[in-house]
Amino acid sequence: MVRSLLVIPLLAAALGGIWLARGALQRWRDLRAAETYELAGDRWPMLVRAGGAMVCGVCVTGLTLLTALGAFGGLGRGDRQPDRSEPVVDTAGADAGAAGGAAVRQQAVPPAATESAAAAPGTAATTAPAVASRFDSVGHPGGGELLQSAVLGPDGRPRNVRVWLPPQYAKEPNARFPVVVMHAAAPRKTADAEVPDVFEGIGSALQTGKSRPFILVAPEAPNGTAHPCELVAAAPAAVADDAALRTTIAASFRTLPPGPASWGALGVEGGAPCAAAAGLARPDLYGAAAAVSGRYDAAALTQTGAEAPTGSAAKLLLAAAKADAAGLDAARKLQASLKAGPGPAAKAEVRISDNVQDFTPDRERLRLVRQAAQFLAEALAKSS
Repeated sequence: MVRSLLVIPLLAAALGGIWLARGALQRWRDLRAAETYELAGDRWPMLVRAGGAMVCGVCVTGLTLLTALGAFGGLGRGDRQPDRSEPVVDTAGADAGAAGGAAVRQQAVPPAATESAAAAPGTAATTAPAVASRFDSVGHPGGGELLQSAVLGPDGRPRNVRVWLPPQYAKEPNARFPVVVMHAAAPRKTADAEVPDVFEGIGSALQTGKSRPFILVAPEAPNGTAHPCELVAAAPAAVADDAALRTTIAASFRTLPPGPASWGALGVEGGAPCAAAAGLARPDLYGAAAAVSGRYDAAALTQTGAEAPTGSAAKLLLAAAKADAAGLDAARKLQASLKAGPGPAAKAEVRISDNVQDFTPDRERLRLVRQAAQFLAEALAKSS
């Protein structure tokens, strides 16, 4: 009877160890692949799975010995149950982010934002008035704070704009941060409505120390077409100089002076062509761009890059999961087209990330967003 009872946990420990060992091996392969593209992966998932596999191996060895002893009558009557421990979740970071919400709103408007933006050499010129807007808090996703307000668009009409402040914004009251603009794919929507887990992906990159903090700005996509990003990617003139957004964000928050050293672009899935077009068309405004799981018009974007202002080279990351064959094919075609393109297009620095693989598409998207956040933060830090 004792022997039969020990067989069940023995099999469970053996199967668990095999599953964890395979997971650790897969994460190790992802890390090796990430080094090829100069992207630092997250080592903790691999280490946790490797540690779990070792624990399961010890359990299998111990249970095998106990089973053998039980077969020869070596076990006593008082069989002990295996100890079980629950994982400990540290919520201190989330509590600190929530507690700092009021402080974030009070510190939203820096006293000298307009002067610093105007005095910074080498930044993009702007004629829009730097007016601070009132941003109201609407939540605390990803450990930071999400705020919302109405800001004039390039057409002069007000549009909804959401701003995500990293946890460091409240903790470091004297620091200024770079800005990443995230493009939406659907008209009259902000990107976070289409990709609700984007803040968790960026927050995860910050918590693991793989990314420097930045402010994420998600303006509402313009109306007039069902697919704004397709229009933007096909027409270089559609990538407008959104001076009102830049000056409003600079006047309302503690940001670095607007320009390629501190502003980047991000797009996920349907918004990826917008980010690629912004980075290729206006490298004088956006120092780096990351496009995740997108489909691209290679010819149109190459023409967009060819008509970019001279004197600056676009920096672009095209990321897609291993299982996304269509996305990786579109990224490679765009990379080849730009390399063979004329003028500034051929000077674009294009990286492709194809090393993400996970159990579900949602987890893959989370990891892709984390890689994009790391790329943007590192590229902007090098530019500055």
